[in-house]
Amino acid sequence: MKSFVVILLLALSASVASAQTIQRTFDFGSNGVSVVSDKRLTAVLAAIEAGGIKVPLTQSGEELRAKLKTEFATADRELVAKMEYFIKQYRSRHAGSSEAQLAAPFISMAFTLSDAPRLEEPKRDVELPGELLEVLDFSPLVRQFYRTTIQTSDGPMTVGQRLDGLAGLYQKSGDGLRQSAAVMITDITEYLNTRPQTTFAEQTRVEVKTGKGKPSLSKIEVRERDRSFKIVPELLVGKGTVNFLNFGDQYVVIVPPETDLSVSEARRSFIQFVMDPIVLANGKEIFLKRDGLRALLDEKRRLDPNISPDINIAIAKSVVVAVDVRERAFRKMLRATEEARRNVGRKPLGESVDSKGRKMVQLTEDLYLIDGKFVMPKVDDEIAAELSDAYEGGAVLAFYFSQQFKGLEDSGFDIASSLRDMIAALDPAKESGRLAENADARKRAALERERAKSNASAVLENPVTKRLIAIDELIRGQKYQEAEEALKALLGGEEQSGANARIYYNLGRVKSLSAAAITDVDARNVLLREAKGFFDQVLKTDNGSLDPVLKSLTYVNLARLYEYYDQNEYALKIYEAAIAIGNLPGSGYVEAVQSKERLLKKQ
Repeated sequence: MKSFVVILLLALSASVASAQTIQRTFDFGSNGVSVVSDKRLTAVLAAIEAGGIKVPLTQSGEELRAKLKTEFATADRELVAKMEYFIKQYRSRHAGSSEAQLAAPFISMAFTLSDAPRLEEPKRDVELPGELLEVLDFSPLVRQFYRTTIQTSDGPMTVGQRLDGLAGLYQKSGDGLRQSAAVMITDITEYLNTRPQTTFAEQTRVEVKTGKGKPSLSKIEVRERDRSFKIVPELLVGKGTVNFLNFGDQYVVIVPPETDLSVSEARRSFIQFVMDPIVLANGKEIFLKRDGLRALLDEKRRLDPNISPDINIAIAKSVVVAVDVRERAFRKMLRATEEARRNVGRKPLGESVDSKGRKMVQLTEDLYLIDGKFVMPKVDDEIAAELSDAYEGGAVLAFYFSQQFKGLEDSGFDIASSLRDMIAALDPAKESGRLAENADARKRAALERERAKSNASAVLENPVTKRLIAIDELIRGQKYQEAEEALKALLGGEEQSGANARIYYNLGRVKSLSAAAITDVDARNVLLREAKGFFDQVLKTDNGSLDPVLKSLTYVNLARLYEYYDQNEYALKIYEAAIAIGNLPGSGYVEAVQSKERLLKKQ
């Protein structure tokens, strides 16, 4: 059973209380991070929405779109016609582009405008990207649209006033991102053993006047610039898309509501924010390797001329990709080895022989033991595939840095401070054969992806899974009695132990939610005891193959119950069991960590 199915059916892990706890305790500011909406962006996206670009939105985004559609219909028709004509002409020049691709340059344009309500465009400059210059003439229409009057349920108001009224909705959307943002920041900074630089010291030569008739003198001044990473929640941005913009020392990532930042493309944006000044500080070492690096890049540019010839960009891209893939692999290994240790004494899942003739003992679904060492062949193949893709895209040192970072993972050294030595030891000539060396692993990864895709389709087509999806709607609609009856009817024999585990979990959910909805203490206690019984049944079905996300969520729910009855010592142990499973997407990891910290403070 794949974890994404559990996420789809059983998403209950992150409570509002947990999100609020993270907001109070996690220090975003010391990491240079803020979570804040941007009125300029909302104004531009509302304008292109009225002009005819309709990106697929999240559910909350679609609800907002439906409201705005009615209101925008009352706007000045002549102005809307101009906006529609601009979008039509722009679309005709980019035939075949998706709605999200069409919207991307307008998103970039939004951050070049002055703050609302002025929304003034920048002066045209040859340094502005071509795709931005192409849409810059739309900015006067945005400004007019922002000031035009529309009819709303609260009476006539300008579009700007209407968008200002969405502040609470956007605040809620931003609060929903903070939990996964905290996980993303923690994962990356703990892996690198370093923190983001929130300032950058730049040496600048300045002229100093010494007096009338005397020549000026020059001196070096050190000026500090602030660096920041801004996470912008936006309801009108495309579902599943992550837009990343970099303006010098300002890094901006724009995401739709309910994005899990810890597993999204936002990770690489944050890694770039952390690593850019570190790469820049090693300019001299990079310069010494310039000839070999240019040769590597020229080789790739013959196949793809769109690859940048800048060696600094190539190194920065390589470092970001390497950190991303290695950090994910490192955490997978930690989770798998922890699971193997918990299962000591159990019979291995199987034995086989690897390509070198060595015996492989399978301990978990992904973890094997070879010559006394833990290995994860599927994960290694997936890493090889990701690095190969990045290499072909110009990150020609991705393999090299991946190997270097892997060698430091268990040392506790600050990986960032080791970058100078890594660059000094680099031999660019040895990197030219990386694709050939990893061709077989890349093929195996492609086959595994296809197999996983087929399995996922099979799971979603499973009648029990389909029924659980329908029952989940009953639970969301607070029809607890109907949901309980439907769930009990689904329970089967041993042959569907995996499905039974999910059914028991949902029954525990129903009982817990039912208990929260009543005020009678005795009746509530009866329901909570029943809930505990169902959560216990989930764990009893575990024959070594129970989905770890489901197990994590079950532990957290059980710990909550023990905490409710002031059995905090036992609750702590259960939270620790959830933490030991690891920070899996959709799991109860973050809530378990926060709950453990809260209980420890009570002692």
